Amino acid sequence: MTFPAFVFSFFMATLLGSLLHLWRGGSLGRLMLYLVLSLIGFFGGHFAANALSLRFIRVGPINLGVGILGSLALLALGYWLIPEDLKKS
Repeated sequence: MTFPAFVFSFFMATLLGSLLHLWRGGSLGRLMLYLVLSLIGFFGGHFAANALSLRFIRVGPINLGVGILGSLALLALGYWLIPEDLKKS
């Protein structure tokens, strides 16, 4: 992965995590959690797609479609698994 592709991937993953935080709200800790989950999901999806030779919405060397799906899946799982008392903080 080239440096510009890494920067673009980082931007896309950060955008997805930030949009979830904007939509659902929460504290600074919540924002950090969403960003970390989104980054792990995006890069995990990208590298899994490379390993399995999947091609879904490729942008240069980036498997953007699978990366976005991985990010959204991990964000949804993380949001669902967080206890209710932590959601209100």
